[in-house]
Amino acid sequence: MTDQNGHERSAYRRKGRVVAGENWGRVAEDGTVFVRTKDGERAVGQWPDANPEEALAFYTRRYDALAFEVDLLEQRVQAGTVSPDDARAAVKKVSGSIEEAQAVGDLDGLMARLDALTPLVAQQREKRKAERAAKVEEARSAKTKIATEAETIAAGTDWRHGVTRLRELLDEWKALPRLDKSSDDELWHRFSSARTTYTRHRKQHFAELSSKREEAAVVKERLAAEAETLANSTEWGPTSGRFRDLMRQWKAAGPAPRELDDKLWARFRAAQDQFFGARDAVQAEENAEQVENLQAKEALLVEIESILPVEDARTAREQLREYLDRWDQIGKVPRDSMRAIDSRLRAVEQAVKAAEDEVWNRSNPEARARAEATVKQLQSLIADLEKQAAKFESQGNTRKATEAREAIAARREWLTQAQNALADFS
Repeated sequence: MTDQNGHERSAYRRKGRVVAGENWGRVAEDGTVFVRTKDGERAVGQWPDANPEEALAFYTRRYDALAFEVDLLEQRVQAGTVSPDDARAAVKKVSGSIEEAQAVGDLDGLMARLDALTPLVAQQREKRKAERAAKVEEARSAKTKIATEAETIAAGTDWRHGVTRLRELLDEWKALPRLDKSSDDELWHRFSSARTTYTRHRKQHFAELSSKREEAAVVKERLAAEAETLANSTEWGPTSGRFRDLMRQWKAAGPAPRELDDKLWARFRAAQDQFFGARDAVQAEENAEQVENLQAKEALLVEIESILPVEDARTAREQLREYLDRWDQIGKVPRDSMRAIDSRLRAVEQAVKAAEDEVWNRSNPEARARAEATVKQLQSLIADLEKQAAKFESQGNTRKATEAREAIAARREWLTQAQNALADFS
């Protein structure tokens, strides 16, 4: 077969496509194989003692290998599965291979396809650069947030959860990409300093806590020992108060080391239970007796209240004295009933005393003298006012006379009251 220029043409099938070798090269009579390019022909090799078709087929297969390599590179670049730097290096490498290729085919076309990849690679480089910049900014924001949160933790006193959170923040930091050295170092210094500060304060806190717990253990050992000395006491009131004091001191002492604290508390509580158990048992017996005493006193109150109303103060006092002797002999009553029966007894005592006071007032010479003096003073004052009223009436001074008569009327009422009081002494 010949083309329109009269050249012989051979067709070879490679991977399902036809390659026209003679369109891009020829074989000279001496066996030299040439490839045609835009810059003219150049020799790519020699094939002596072989027919031209076999020579072109061999060098065409070399071209096919280069074309396959360009195809593969195009696919990888267009798919973005190769980095821009690697893509540029690959383009350069393949371009060099094509420039010096000992192959027959459309080498200029392959070069054109490689040249077409250059702007795509540049575009991908800019895209990746922008993506990296965005990721760097995200990392900067995340690291700034981590440093700020760490500083907040370091300024606080959350000793239990803070240490866990700082470990989580460290893991988050390690998962982030690095920034520029200056920014990364600055943020890391903030984060690291916050962790160091928190750790130092946390160790100091637990050291102080340990010291306080040791001090608390000494205090609680003393309290437990004292409680044990009080366990057999029968001074219920004072010892109960002392146990309350010991309990306040126990709470104020704070926690001791856990295992020791539990043992000391068991000692303290056992002594406390022993004392209060004995006290409650005794009080239970006393309460039963006091209930009987209450019933006796309530029955006696009925007799005591029969004194009322008081008719003879002396007789009432003698009766009350006998009743009180019996009252005292009965003994204590339950505390919650004490006020009620005491108030009833005081009412009778006050009534008897009031009757005695009334008798005394009637027989008191000094009081009688004061009553007589009051009567005489009012009588003298009324006489003087009557003279003044008569004088004003003779003068025709009605207003003054009226005022004098009103004063006389008021003094007469006072005189009547004073005379009644004086009559009580008769």
